[in-house]
Amino acid sequence: MAIVGLKKTYLALIDKNTGKILTGTSGLSADGLYQSNSKDLGTKSANITNIATNGTQVFGDNGLVDITQSKSFPQVAGVWNNLPFAIKSKIKGEVSDGKGGYVQAQDLPQVALIIESETLDRSNSIFYAFAKGQVTEAAVNIQTDTAAESRVDDTLTYQSFGFDAWNNQGMKTYFSGDTGFDKTAMLKEVMGGYTASAPSGGSGSGTSGQ
Repeated sequence: MAIVGLKKTYLALIDKNTGKILTGTSGLSADGLYQSNSKDLGTKSANITNIATNGTQVFGDNGLVDITQSKSFPQVAGVWNNLPFAIKSKIKGEVSDGKGGYVQAQDLPQVALIIESETLDRSNSIFYAFAKGQVTEAAVNIQTDTAAESRVDDTLTYQSFGFDAWNNQGMKTYFSGDTGFDKTAMLKEVMGGYTASAPSGGSGSGTSGQ
């Protein structure tokens, strides 16, 4: 099935010990979920690689008789147009000194990520889900403004890890057109038991930007 566009990305911090989503000041929002949105200029791209790898060929009796099976631990090269500073620093594992300074922690946080695209007719969504992984920023290429401004996007790399509930695979794909699909159940599974907070009219909820 062909897909078109990048509709939205979803991020959350997961407690390494409990596997539960972190909320409030410990997480990315009141209910823990951050969704890309027009206020923050959305997500530009998400290039998923290493979805599958070739197994090792096994030979016997002068022929190829089998191939060993390999697990999937994809990487995502993601580009967000304007992540809030607090969100970006938290998913990268930068620790505040309380005086405006941030230092990279040696123990990176566990991050869950979902990337949403759509079918060609825009009637259904395809979700590429990663329940366990880490985010890094390898470089920032800062350039002077000329006649036009020189923007530097938030270019981050997500490395997925094996997730016990998925047979230690790193990625799970969801299709909203499946009769059994339930978005609430998907978010709960991928995002460490996520439960949406009640609407309050404020901008702090992780459900903002929908």
